Amino acid sequence: MIQEPYLYFLEFLQSVQLPNGGFPYHSGEEARPDATAWAIISMSAWEFARENCDRGRAYLVSQQTNDGRISISPTHIEASWPTPLAIFAWESVPQYQEAQSRAIDYLIGFTGQHFSNPDPSIIGHDTSIPGWPWIAETHSWVVPTALALMALHKVGLGTHPRAIAGQQMLLNRQLPGGGWNYGSTTVFNRELRPLPECTAIALQSLAGNTAFHKIERSLQYVSHELPRLRTPISLGWALLGLGAWGLKPANTEELARVSLQMQERYGPYPLPSLALLLCAVKASHGLHSLFRSLPQETPVSSTRN
Repeated sequence: MIQEPYLYFLEFLQSVQLPNGGFPYHSGEEARPDATAWAIISMSAWEFARENCDRGRAYLVSQQTNDGRISISPTHIEASWPTPLAIFAWESVPQYQEAQSRAIDYLIGFTGQHFSNPDPSIIGHDTSIPGWPWIAETHSWVVPTALALMALHKVGLGTHPRAIAGQQMLLNRQLPGGGWNYGSTTVFNRELRPLPECTAIALQSLAGNTAFHKIERSLQYVSHELPRLRTPISLGWALLGLGAWGLKPANTEELARVSLQMQERYGPYPLPSLALLLCAVKASHGLHSLFRSLPQETPVSSTRN
């Protein structure tokens, strides 16, 4: 039985689903692919509202373009960063395997703009390592790269050259003192500051494919920041990032309840943020533990080589 307050918020997610099967970013708004994917991932993890999840998956198919991408909206086709989230939402559901496969092919062929660093004293990171951008024809950044990397690992493509390059890119963007921000390390030889959510999502994506000593300082940073985190995005990713390395805190539910209660003061959280936090509570060892296991060696088409 699902305990309160989680049942209440899962029922809330279910209640705001739109007739087209999609979920809005905020209640009363139009459907968005990112909100829909997170709602599906969260409710599936809790084994809740199976029919609603399937309607949401069908909505995501309706938003997929011919090249396999899932963009934030039809009017912003260049913003295809929700594609990895859709891959997760379709995971292990046979009738959506074809849609998932097309999304994977798109993800492998999509990259940001990269170039030789003209002056490392100005831009501290290696600008030539390919990752994934938020928006087409822009530079790659930490969060979209981490999401793409997680999706590729989940479908058995963790040794694909794009996945390996994504790991290298994230490690290169790690701050010298530990942690990550949006994706810059130093500017004019001055080290920038880390952010808990960016650090945690990078840690989640590197779990299982990176040596512990390479990210130890970043784990220490998140662990140090955890007691003061209250927002669902920073707290949710921190719990998932630590959990992915076997460090899920014993007081996870207490931390989550405090964050959920803050809606009484600040108003309802956006659906993706709420769903993320519900995932963090449920996950035993990071985000991947919410999904049924697939064979590590998955047959791939020639377009993925």
